[in-house]
Amino acid sequence: METSTLGHKSSGVVLKDITKIFQQPDTGKDFVAVDHINLNIQDGEMVTLLGPSGCGKTTTLRMISGFEYPTSGSVFIGERDVAKIPPNKRGISMVFQSYALFPHLNIWENVAYGLKVAKASQEEVVRRTNAVMELMQLTGMERRFPNQLSGGQQQRVALARAVVIEPSVLLFDEPLSNLDAKLRESMRDELRALQKRLGITSLYVTHDQSEAMAISDRVVIMKDGVICQQGSPTEIYEQPNSRFVANFIGKANFIDGTFRGMDGQAALVEVGGHTFPIPAPGKMEGVQKDGPCCLTVRPESILLSAEEGPLPGVISRATYYGAKVEYEVMLGDQPIIVEVYNPQLSKRFAEGDQVHMTLIDRCVRVLA
Repeated sequence: METSTLGHKSSGVVLKDITKIFQQPDTGKDFVAVDHINLNIQDGEMVTLLGPSGCGKTTTLRMISGFEYPTSGSVFIGERDVAKIPPNKRGISMVFQSYALFPHLNIWENVAYGLKVAKASQEEVVRRTNAVMELMQLTGMERRFPNQLSGGQQQRVALARAVVIEPSVLLFDEPLSNLDAKLRESMRDELRALQKRLGITSLYVTHDQSEAMAISDRVVIMKDGVICQQGSPTEIYEQPNSRFVANFIGKANFIDGTFRGMDGQAALVEVGGHTFPIPAPGKMEGVQKDGPCCLTVRPESILLSAEEGPLPGVISRATYYGAKVEYEVMLGDQPIIVEVYNPQLSKRFAEGDQVHMTLIDRCVRVLA
């Protein structure tokens, strides 16, 4: 897309010790929605806030957009503290879950709306609107109205309207949640490709873990108004720092054990009379020698065998999904989920079969 002197260049976003306190209308008591969080979003980076309902992610987004003012703390967009500046002065665009298109305007008019509000010249409005319509594959739909478009097409219009003003920051509030599963997957790929192409600093809010993993440079996990962990999708998935994070991102098994000490860089953990050396155990915060701990391992990081392995179990369920078979294996009275991909290339087990499990040690983390 061509650039222009109108609008804003992409900027980083910095949240410094941000807190938001609401007063509950029924009791009058204070409710802390966001509790002293700090976040640095680099120029051009795509960051996703991920967490369960009520974790504070949408409130954080709204404080960046200006729809909510923080109780305390600073919001920097570029070099400016915008914490008390209204939304229309921040140089941001927002894409909503509901698309928020004007039903009485045609598609071209919807896309051009922000430029007209900014009092761009007619030549500038036409040039940039047409360029974004082409970029978003909306050419030929200019005279249609929103109710004549599919959900995916309406989402493209909402994106086009957001980027045509060349914002410094682009905000997304669960923009794909109204789409069906296949269209949602297709649109998230398009959205990510668009963000990379334009290089706009972007903050994305979702409760969908797979969506966050697919589109993000960095994922920020929130719970109860605080940041639990942040990192690349790979780091979050492979190196969770708590049971909550491990369980919230994908599936995870938690196997109770006893921490027996360190052997060099490896943690020694005893489970069912067998001691496992864990070469990359993680930070192990709160784990004491000879005290209880928990091995966290993903279902695809466990090998099944009929003949050998340190952890014996019994198949209690086998579910075929095409690309994989998911087994539930009883380790004593504890169910362990094991996923075997390309099942046509491996031995198939049935309910009641005796099996042995081997943990891929480099994929195991030790938690308190």
